[in-house]
Amino acid sequence: MQIRILHLTEGAKQAEGLAVIIDVFRAFSLACYLFQNGAKRIIPVADVEEAYRLKAQHPEYILIGERNERKLPGFDFGNSPTHIEHVSFKGKTIVHTTSAGTQGIVNARNAADILTGSFVNASAIVRYIKTHEPPVVSLVCMGYSATEPADEDLFCAEYIRNELEGKHTDFDNMVKLLRAGSGRRLLDPANQLHSPARDFELCLALNRFDFVLKVNRSANPAELEKICI
Repeated sequence: MQIRILHLTEGAKQAEGLAVIIDVFRAFSLACYLFQNGAKRIIPVADVEEAYRLKAQHPEYILIGERNERKLPGFDFGNSPTHIEHVSFKGKTIVHTTSAGTQGIVNARNAADILTGSFVNASAIVRYIKTHEPPVVSLVCMGYSATEPADEDLFCAEYIRNELEGKHTDFDNMVKLLRAGSGRRLLDPANQLHSPARDFELCLALNRFDFVLKVNRSANPAELEKICI
């Protein structure tokens, strides 16, 4: 099995085999919490206008997403796991658009299959990969707004790679580094309205969920599918 670590939108375009599109803070951590809270399906889209169009066609859909980490006009929620932690989405369809994660999904056109990636379901991702044994695994770190590398996504890619290769990962040290580094923005009092400090904890709740989220591209539009592992 060849394991590649790629970065940002260009990395998503280069992804082959089984692609894991990683966005720890916060898109694909949030997506797991949404399914845990009963969401029927999540439709990931790149363009805000596409989200508005789907909402106009289906008023019952829930709009969730951000640009510059802020909730978009007319959206029901931003990109914060904290804000939806105790909200029931039972039976709901969610349209999700973000600056990084959903951009990676849309651009990974050369991948045979696509999973979302975060720490909250990292072991499930590893089990899925081991079960399916793809010849190539592309771990795509989407970074901040898909334009700048972010430590949390690289750390997640390294964690998944190490688990696949039977190597130890010092996760506690990763959390320590993130608290002092790229995760500081979630702990900044100035950002609490849109990026609560609890997001840091929720996004780093290692292996909280035992399912993967796979992109079903045969659906129209493409959607995330929850697969228990």
